[in-house]
Amino acid sequence: MDTPLVSWSAEGVEAWASVAPQEGAVLLHSLRGFIDAGKAGALVAEHILEESEPVRIATFDIDQLLDYRSRRPEMTFSVNQWTAYDEPHLYLDMVTDAEGRPFLFLHGFEPDVQWEAYIRGVRAIVERLGVELTLGTHGIPMAAPHTRPLNATIHGTSQDLLPDSPSLFGTVTVPASAQNLMEYRFGQWGLAAINVAVHVPHYLAQSPYPQAAQKAMEAIEDISGLALSTDALDDEAAAAAEEITRQTADSEEVQALVSQLEEQYDAFMDQRESGIEVDGPLPSADELGAEFERFLQQQRGDSPPGP
Repeated sequence: MDTPLVSWSAEGVEAWASVAPQEGAVLLHSLRGFIDAGKAGALVAEHILEESEPVRIATFDIDQLLDYRSRRPEMTFSVNQWTAYDEPHLYLDMVTDAEGRPFLFLHGFEPDVQWEAYIRGVRAIVERLGVELTLGTHGIPMAAPHTRPLNATIHGTSQDLLPDSPSLFGTVTVPASAQNLMEYRFGQWGLAAINVAVHVPHYLAQSPYPQAAQKAMEAIEDISGLALSTDALDDEAAAAAEEITRQTADSEEVQALVSQLEEQYDAFMDQRESGIEVDGPLPSADELGAEFERFLQQQRGDSPPGP
């Protein structure tokens, strides 16, 4: 007998039905896997779960979705026994924002397999629970300096849903993810979906970068109307900034890299603000694709991280 991909909690569904907004219900998702430069999405997930009291609505059968051999969960061995296991999961919870408004939060491990079945499962959730907007966030590595304001690429299933801001991208081909495929499928089905991709300086992509999570939450607030206070990340962001300053001061190579990126960034912004059609200094599509591949290799341990 086949095991269902999604198991529902009757108590959770009832709890959601009792408080669900009459209109504008939001499902936010942040999954571990593929690409999340600066751990932007992961930090958003940690913040939301810490600031709320999650109520379980549904559970995906992760055994059907995870390739354990290619992405092995971590275990902790202490002296002579196993003491902890980073247990894979994929949960749908009801949480609340800083003003007590309820929304749905999908978090855990990104599926490795059965993407289409997973996406159909999320569609069933959206339709059953009356979700009007599905919203995701993560970080992407970019050739940008940490000394300039963070940017984000916001993309979605309809131009009417997106903020009126210029995109830094033309056309680029990159490896697929379950998150981006879900947005694509939702667009085909006429469902509203948006993703916020925060541009993280590529030399910081491997480390937690709280500033990226704060930028993501600010964008989510603007799009959805939810109140996701970023104050709890202020101390972490200050500590990260101090450490980046220290490491930069200790490396002439990093200083030269940052200086070059600052020149590129400033030249690009000057051109854009003056109304000149920008033909650079943004990376080409091939360079952007190569940067994604390089990040993925580092995530898998295929090559040592570089500046």
